[in-house]
Amino acid sequence: MGALEHPPMFRLAGIPDHVTYAWLVMVILVSVAFVASRNLQLVPRGLQNFLEVVLEQFVSLVDDLIGSEGRRFLPLIATLGIFILTSNLLGLLPGQISPTANLNTTAACALVVFFTYHWIGIRTQGVVNYLKHFMGPVVWLAPLMLPIELISHCARPLSLSLRLFGNMTGGHLLLAAMFLLMGLDGLFGWALSGSAAGIVVGGLGGILMIAFVVCFLIPLKILVSFIQAGVFVMLTSLYIAGALAEAEHHPEPHAEVHARHH
Repeated sequence: MGALEHPPMFRLAGIPDHVTYAWLVMVILVSVAFVASRNLQLVPRGLQNFLEVVLEQFVSLVDDLIGSEGRRFLPLIATLGIFILTSNLLGLLPGQISPTANLNTTAACALVVFFTYHWIGIRTQGVVNYLKHFMGPVVWLAPLMLPIELISHCARPLSLSLRLFGNMTGGHLLLAAMFLLMGLDGLFGWALSGSAAGIVVGGLGGILMIAFVVCFLIPLKILVSFIQAGVFVMLTSLYIAGALAEAEHHPEPHAEVHARHH
């Protein structure tokens, strides 16, 4: 990928580029949140109104996928969604890179989700009841169900991280390849060579490729950025909902706690 893309314009010595730009995304988001919340109004306008609309989308998503209990996990879900979306879109700016185009960033986000929903399940049900659902509904099926469930759960962070990384990296490679083909070593270089064929074929081909990138490829990358952030957030919500739903099949601990209060 480095052979196709130019190095980012902003680099810190000794720090990987994806870490630098992840910090940049965090600085941007913190700054926007600070400006939007500095002078809160009952009737929101401007940046406050925009962020409230964004937050409402996450609230609706959480209510639909998890239910009212999911509101307490809204900070985690919304933060992941906004961070991933901003990271995805950052790579569309000239001289910038997407932190999510690096597997380390996507794996870190996926591991946060992985450990969080297990912690939610254990905290809600207790260790013993939470581990029981790995054994299946029938005792004699436990030797078969346990490895299947373990593989299934371990595959979740792998799927989350590779899906996001693959889509972001593939889009950047395609865009970089297009710019390489249009550059001075490609179509426009051929057009500037002075030959009639170069002027006609290279110039026309370069113009058509610019139109393709501007009118199709960049809008497609923007759409993919939103879709991948949405998929990550939806799967996170579903994993949390699954950890909470298991508690409905083991209501005894809650019944015992309720009885002790009376």
